[in-house]
Amino acid sequence: MSNKAGHQARKRFGQNFLHDPGVIEQIIRAINPKPDDEIVEIGPGLGALTEEILAVNPRLQVVELDRDLIPVLRTKFFNYPEFRIHEADALKFDFRELMVDRPLRIIGNLPYNISTPLIFHLLAQSGVVQDMHFMLQKEVVQRMAAVPGDNNYGRLGIMTQYFCKVQPLFEVGSGAFRPAPKVDSAIVRLVPHTSLPHQAKDLGTLQAVVRTAFNARRKTLRKALGGLVSVAQLQSLGINDGLRPENLGMADYVAIADRLVGEKSSSGPANGVSDD
Repeated sequence: MSNKAGHQARKRFGQNFLHDPGVIEQIIRAINPKPDDEIVEIGPGLGALTEEILAVNPRLQVVELDRDLIPVLRTKFFNYPEFRIHEADALKFDFRELMVDRPLRIIGNLPYNISTPLIFHLLAQSGVVQDMHFMLQKEVVQRMAAVPGDNNYGRLGIMTQYFCKVQPLFEVGSGAFRPAPKVDSAIVRLVPHTSLPHQAKDLGTLQAVVRTAFNARRKTLRKALGGLVSVAQLQSLGINDGLRPENLGMADYVAIADRLVGEKSSSGPANGVSDD
C-alpha cells in the first residue's frame, strides 16, 4: 500500500508506517523528550515520530536502512540543520559512537522480522544507554517482561531483564499502521540497571546456559542441561533437577553459570550479547 509521501512500504524491511495521531501523541508522552536529550531513532520511516521529537529536540539522530526514505526525510525536515541521518543497518550499527556528553535515549518502531536480534544487539551496548522505548509485536513485549512460570518466559526475557528493567506501557492495534500488520503491537520501556542485580562472572557462560536450557524447554533440567551441568552440581546449588527451565529465576541461571566458570581452569570475559 502506498501513502501520501509516495513511498511503498517494503516487506523485506518489515515496514509498517505509524499514522494514528492519538497513538503518536501517546508514544511521545511516554518518551517525554527533552531539548538536551541525546535521542536516537531507529527506522524513522516517514517521520511520524521524528516530526514530534524534532519539535522538542532539533538534534535528533536517526538510523535508516531504506535508502529511498532518506531523501524523503531530508526534504521533510530540511529546516532542522542539526538533524542527522545515518544510512545504516541498525543490526550492525555501533550506537556507542553516537554518545558524546550523556547516555543515549533510543526509540523506534522496530520491524518485527529483526526485533529480537536487534534487542540483543542493543543490550550489548546498554552501557551507553539511558533508556529505550520501542514499538514491538505484542508477543515480543510479553516475552521480554515474562517471569518464571509464564508460558512466555525464556531466553529473551532473562537476558533483557539481566540488563534492563522492563516496563510494558500500552498496546497498539493494527489499525494504527499502514499497511496494517496481522498482529497487535505494544510499547515497552527498557531502562538499563545502574548496577546489575545478578551479575554473572562470565556473560558468555550465562548465555550458553540459558540458550541450552531453553532449546529443550519442555524437558527437565537434568536432561535440558545434561551436556553442561551434572545433577550433583545442580543439587549442590539447591536447584531441583526435576524442574523445567521455565521454573528457574535469573539468580538460579547466574548461579549455574558461575559454578561452571569456577570449575574451569581458565575463562576469558565475554564481550557483548550473542543473538544466535
